[in-house]
Order: sequence, then structure tokens, then C-alpha cells
Amino acid sequence: MQEHPYRPLPARHFWRASICHAGATGLAGGGFDPVGELPFRIGPQDRVAAAGSCFAQHIARNLAGAGFNFLQTEVGEGDSPFSARFGNIYTARQLRQLLLRAYGLVRPRDAVWRLPSGCYVDPFRPQMLGEGGLGLASAGAVSDAREAHFAAVREMFETCTVFVFTLGLTEAWLSEDGMALPVPPGVLGVTQGASAASFHNFGLNEIWQDLEEVLADICMVNPQVRFIFTVSPVALAATYEPRHVMISNTLSKATLRLAAEMMRERYARVCYFPSYEIVTAPVNAPGAFEADLRSVSPLGVAQVMALFNRHMLSGGEAAAAVPAAMPAPSLNAAASPLSDEERAAYDARARIICEEDLLATGPGP
Repeated sequence: MQEHPYRPLPARHFWRASICHAGATGLAGGGFDPVGELPFRIGPQDRVAAAGSCFAQHIARNLAGAGFNFLQTEVGEGDSPFSARFGNIYTARQLRQLLLRAYGLVRPRDAVWRLPSGCYVDPFRPQMLGEGGLGLASAGAVSDAREAHFAAVREMFETCTVFVFTLGLTEAWLSEDGMALPVPPGVLGVTQGASAASFHNFGLNEIWQDLEEVLADICMVNPQVRFIFTVSPVALAATYEPRHVMISNTLSKATLRLAAEMMRERYARVCYFPSYEIVTAPVNAPGAFEADLRSVSPLGVAQVMALFNRHMLSGGEAAAAVPAAMPAPSLNAAASPLSDEERAAYDARARIICEEDLLATGPGP
């Protein structure tokens, strides 16, 4: 009689054992933990750069809060969650473009946008310039700021030892010369400097090829760098496809997840961390989202960061690191809600800059 092939497998291979009987992710160990073997860990000596969608800002703040070296080559006002002042990078194409632009290999047609306020912004980081991110007084000031920004971006790519990239979206808007924008100009009411933008939904092959080119280009200037890819658990704010936003969100996240897996399978220097799976797992999901069922709650952020610190960080204060103002005990759906003071402290620390929120101007609340 043939042997049952599944019987010798460990508990993590089985839904009932690893999810039904696990309980929600816990900060102190135990509970739901889908993280398997990883090709490397981050040490206190590593210089860790981070970029990506809105959720990447949590990873950046967590690293700094855990006492690790979060690399910042360009610092703005206040508590900046970016390694350089590039803002959110929602798609793999945007990351690829940032590399090419920083090294002078691409010069986009859209150079400066003028807003209804009369201020000027950079089309590729529209909330990063001026007081409160509202823009600068002249087009020349935007151009001058760009040169210093590109120098900081080059320094980031050339000196980081670990680069963390959070994949966020497949849907994008492209300018007339094919450059992916973080937000279509019409959303900001741009009055000058914007070319006609067109909608594009990146497919798996496009995303994978962009990531391949990003890895090759960064390794050219920094042969020792290692990569961590993750997928944002934050759902789409809106879809431009002719279908329900839930269908678009499911397809988008599946496509991004597969692109990240293709990179992990091909390169020993690439690690995948399951942020998306941690938040959306049934055992965590009830308490992992805010009332809008899209934004990740403080509990959800803490769940991801507890496992990130447990598995990805070695030495330093990794074992105890938890984002500030997070409740430390149980993180299941029955956990006590944050007090007003805890919520205010969390919101102040975890203020997220997100152009995608500007897309959600359709019907309904």
C-alpha cells in the first residue's frame, strides 16, 4: 500500500493546524505565523532603504523604531518615512523610471505641474515639495530641487545593503511619453505643464520585466545589495476598469504577488515577506482593517511588524520592537479598542502620505 504523501508534512502545511487552531498573530510569539525559511536576515550593520506604496511607510518607521539603520539620504520636514523624498512608488514601472531618471537616462516630457493654487509641483512626487507638500513658488524651484533629489536617490541605491520594495498597484496613468504617474493630473486640477494622461493596467509580464530590470540596474551600481519584496494589503481606493473594485483588487494583488514570487524563485538575493497574507488571513482580518475595510488598522500594522521583526531582524532590539502606541496584548478581533489618546498617538506617528486616496472621489461616503 502506498504511503499517504501528506502525513509526514509539518503543521504549517495544513489549514486546520496552522490557521484554525493557531489564533491571531501575537506580539510575544505564538499564534498565526505564515513566515517560512528566509534566505537572509537584516542585521544592525545593514543600511536598509525602503520604497513602494503607502504601506511601505510603516516598514520604514518600524525599522527606525527597532533601532536598525533605516537609510535616509534626503530628509524632509518632520518624521519622513522615505529613504529619499520620492514619495509613494505604487508600481514597478515607477521604480524603474526613478532609476533611469536619477541617472539621467530618461527625461520625461512632464517636468513641472502648476496647481490651481499657483504653486508648482514635481509630477512624479506631487506631495513632496513645499510647506505641507503644497508645492513651490516657481517652476525653476522645482527643477532645482530635482537635481538634489536625484543625487540623494543615487546615493540610496549605491549605498544600501538591503532594499525593501512594497508592490501596491497594477493600475496606473501614463503621460503622453509613457511615463507612469503617481496620480493623474486631473485629480489635482493641474492647470499647466501636464500632457494628456491615459489609463494603463500593467500585466504580469510587464511587472516582472520591470522588476528584473530594476534588480539588474541596482546591482550594477551596488553588487552586494539584497532585496525584500512584499505586497501591500491596502485595497484599491478605486478602479478605472469597467468592473467592481473588489474584482480589480483581487486581480491586482494576485498579479503583484505572482510577480514577487517569480523574482524570489529566480534570485537568491531576493526575499519575499508576506505582509499581504498576514493582514488578510481570516484569523487576523476581522481586526486588521479599519472601519472602511480597506485601510490597515493599528492592530494589523502591529501584526505585520511583529512577524517582520521576529523573522527578518537579527540582533539589536528586534525581539521587542513594536511600533509606538500599539497595544501589546492580544491582537484578535476581540481585543480592546484603542483609547482616544492611543489613537491620536498612533495617527501622529503613522501619518500616511497617499495620493491614491485622492482617486476615491466617486459616489458614496
